[in-house]
Amino acid sequence: MELISSIPLFGGFLSTIISFIAVLSIIIFVHEFGHYIVGRWSGIHAEVFSMGFGPVVKSWHDKRGTRWQLAAIPFGGYVKFLGDADASSRNDPEALAKMDFETRARSFHGAKLYKKALTVAAGPVANFILSSVIFAGVVMFSGLATEQPTIGALKPLPQATNAIQPGDVILSINGVKTPDYTALYDYARKDSVIAPTQTYQVLRDGKSVAAIGPFPLLPLIDNVQPQSAAMAAGLKIGDLIQSVDGKSITAFSQLQSLVAASDGKPLVLKIWRNGTIKDVRLAARKLDMPDGKGGFEKRVLIGITGGLFFAPKTTTPGLFEAAKMGVEQTGAIISSSLTGLGYMISGAISACNLQGPVGIAKTSGDAASQGFASFIWFVAVLSTAIGLLNLFPIPVLDGGHLVFFAYEAVAKRPPSDRVMNIMMSAGLFLVIGMMVFALGNDFFC
Repeated sequence: MELISSIPLFGGFLSTIISFIAVLSIIIFVHEFGHYIVGRWSGIHAEVFSMGFGPVVKSWHDKRGTRWQLAAIPFGGYVKFLGDADASSRNDPEALAKMDFETRARSFHGAKLYKKALTVAAGPVANFILSSVIFAGVVMFSGLATEQPTIGALKPLPQATNAIQPGDVILSINGVKTPDYTALYDYARKDSVIAPTQTYQVLRDGKSVAAIGPFPLLPLIDNVQPQSAAMAAGLKIGDLIQSVDGKSITAFSQLQSLVAASDGKPLVLKIWRNGTIKDVRLAARKLDMPDGKGGFEKRVLIGITGGLFFAPKTTTPGLFEAAKMGVEQTGAIISSSLTGLGYMISGAISACNLQGPVGIAKTSGDAASQGFASFIWFVAVLSTAIGLLNLFPIPVLDGGHLVFFAYEAVAKRPPSDRVMNIMMSAGLFLVIGMMVFALGNDFFC
């Protein structure tokens, strides 16, 4: 993705579009493949597997008679099963009436109810599986920090940190014991201990050694949030913020305080980047953020996370542990998304938090510009969101179909064609309305 991020055409417009198409293609393929493969396992024949809509660019048939195709408009995809009238999975009464018993059993609408339900649910579930696999893969690739704060590598800084060495285990800072990272971060959040240099007691080669080093949690950028003030201003991972409006800072907590006090007014940051000093002007934005208690709060942010002056030593988790963490991360995104949606509906937080296609495209471009790891993480987050959205009980979405199947299971008969058509039309109108609303947010929020 570094290659994509370097494309300069139209100020990054092309790189944003390429990134957006790449993100959607991955997610849509996995979603539709979930429908396809479970349908195939259930004995339901897929006539068409399409990536994209509109004129067909290329197509081919597999040995099962399914036509796989690439269409000209890449913003979507579908699986059309035997007996479907169109990509929305409405039935085709005329086609079904002409089928013999054996052929009808291979159609979607002639299949047993549980097979139809499994096939429909498989799309969102496939999205959740993709997210969990990506999150688990990232954890396995990047590793988990050791329980004791241990220096893996020193980050480039203007001040020398030669006294601290890779492999050192931090035992205490200025006499305050740091048995784990929680204790280390608790120390770094205290205003009373902020100073450019700190005295560390470290374990080195089995011996306790005193060493001088920088403040542990610097205003050093570890991550830049897509579509943030920091991203728009061109801040990058590894930048060290040395002052805000001429006020020198040493700790990340000082940066947080100054940004919060700005109340969105323009700030001038002096940053150090790979040996050069430059000024960056930006204005923090008021955002609705989780408060850690299940709710949200307004915070003034520029969109960065701070980092330690070192990269922690890591260990590679086992496959089961990584998989568990991947599932938990996916579950956390689902939970926070539902909570946020509830707060938006109630008016507790701004509806501007709902992004449309333009906002998602910009976010995908920003994520790609920071490298493959950031890009693939965004794929996982968006895959979870799309899987969740498709489970909403709205006709034309997977969740709406599942509601119809639940009705059929209870009533022992499906809804009438007239009711189905009315509900599908209403669902389509609602989905289009949501898309228009979200698109409006992209331009006016």
